[in-house]
Amino acid sequence: MKIEIKRLSKNVIIPAYETTGSAAVDLRANITKPIKLDLGEVAMIPTGIAINIHDVEAAALIMPRSGLGHNYGIKLGNSVGLIDSDYQGELKVSIKNTGNGLYKISPQDRIAQMLFVPVIRAEFVEVEEFSSSTERGEGGFGSTGND
Repeated sequence: MKIEIKRLSKNVIIPAYETTGSAAVDLRANITKPIKLDLGEVAMIPTGIAINIHDVEAAALIMPRSGLGHNYGIKLGNSVGLIDSDYQGELKVSIKNTGNGLYKISPQDRIAQMLFVPVIRAEFVEVEEFSSSTERGEGGFGSTGND
């Protein structure tokens, strides 16, 4: 899959797969000075890039970086970001500090990762009753285990 990428400023580092087994590429903070996030604070961090997926059967997911979450309590403000195939604006990352204190994001820090995924577009068929039933049926939260 070829993804067109556009630098929106000169100092942007184009994302790249860091190892042969990497599933996602790191996104970096395109900021000129550090941003300090207090506990509970959320900030929208620009990446300085825009992409053109140009394939309706694909999308990109913006995912948190596991080390930032585990070590510092830094998560995405919206859990997971979805980049639709027709969005061509700057990629921005909502970062939330859920850690134990102040967290500083410096220019070019790796703040999230981007994963490309296939998209299945459903065709909805309205029915009065489902054509088959499952063992679970309408069982909700906790219905599949002892919790």
